[in-house]
Amino acid sequence: MWRSAGDGPAVHAPNHPEQRQDSFSPDSRQAWIRLVVALLIGSIGSVGMWAVVVVIPVVQAEFAATRGAVSLAFTLMMFGFGLGGVIAGKITDRFGIVPAMAISIGFLGVANTLAGLSIQLWQFVAAYFLIGLGTSATFAPLMAEASHWFERYRGLAVTIVASGNYVAGTIWPPLVNAGMETIGWRYTHVAIALICATLMTTLVLVLRARMGDDKVRNHANAPPPRVDLKLSTNTLTALLSIASISCCVAMAMPQVHIVAYCGDLGYGVARGAEMLSLMMACGIVSRIGSGYLADKIGGIRTLLLGSLAQGFALVFYLFFDSLTSLYLISAMFGLFQGGIVPSYAIIVREAMPASEAATRVGIVIFASVFGMSFGGWVSGIIFDATGSYAAAFANGVAWNALNVGIVLTLLIRSRMNSVRSGPTLAT
Repeated sequence: MWRSAGDGPAVHAPNHPEQRQDSFSPDSRQAWIRLVVALLIGSIGSVGMWAVVVVIPVVQAEFAATRGAVSLAFTLMMFGFGLGGVIAGKITDRFGIVPAMAISIGFLGVANTLAGLSIQLWQFVAAYFLIGLGTSATFAPLMAEASHWFERYRGLAVTIVASGNYVAGTIWPPLVNAGMETIGWRYTHVAIALICATLMTTLVLVLRARMGDDKVRNHANAPPPRVDLKLSTNTLTALLSIASISCCVAMAMPQVHIVAYCGDLGYGVARGAEMLSLMMACGIVSRIGSGYLADKIGGIRTLLLGSLAQGFALVFYLFFDSLTSLYLISAMFGLFQGGIVPSYAIIVREAMPASEAATRVGIVIFASVFGMSFGGWVSGIIFDATGSYAAAFANGVAWNALNVGIVLTLLIRSRMNSVRSGPTLAT
């Protein structure tokens, strides 16, 4: 069923472990040190995902453009983020995480500088596409790499790394805003380029030293997949991608439109921004908690629970719109949805060969990015057509139901094959 895990160089097990001076053990103190460094890299490298949101109003005024035209920078940044995840994942599987991160740093440094030097809007938008490409290595490939460092706590490790972009969403917006007020948005981008180049290079060198001979490894000694779904890797990747798109279309409705929704209800956009911040903060708790849960019950069950809970929260948005209830529902939504996307990376590591992990995770994450982009757009279209967000929330519930159906099918297949094949393939 599974391809040989030793077809070419990648990132998991040493060719000659007996020749290594310092043998690495999964779940060891060394693994946790690597994990902390990886989290710091992700928290710094994800700056572009949040800087663009902060600078949109001033850039719009600078170029006398429409809000939609400037927002294209965010759309292309997300597209670059998704596409880059596949490319960086392939590089990671072939050459290791360090070269992938080196390329990421180069893109972030050059692209942020170009954004600051932009004299026309299209140049600013193009620069953010490059920023998205650079940011990509700090998410899916880094999650896949961290999964190789752990066995007992693999799910927890993956979700901790995935929390890097949520941590970035907490620390970077006020810093970018302060930079705009003091030195302007152009010099702020140049400063971001210098910070990314300096701090990320230092951290990647630390990670490289900690990994030693593990920088590029052969997967011949990697543990086999834990779960056999009796599906080819391509089929499973396609199913996970569809599931990822559907759950993220649902996820995008509150995340993208909660601020506008509060404005329409008369509560003001400031209240909506507070709800979004609360949602992201609860998402950090959810991500780490879901990783702990995945280590206990497996990635598929964790994903199913998260998807069911997300749909449950979306239904509440349909029936309650008071200010207090929206705060509570937004917090609940954050607690439910934060662990969904990292669960896909955990499933990939449980059900596919280690030699393909970064590439396959990158593909599924690309699908999730498409789902977020499409979900945000289609929710706006539905609002324009109906004059209300009620139908948009109902649309999210429907997409979420599709996700639940796919994940439930995978769970049933895993249980059936576990019974047939014995306890070694159980989740």
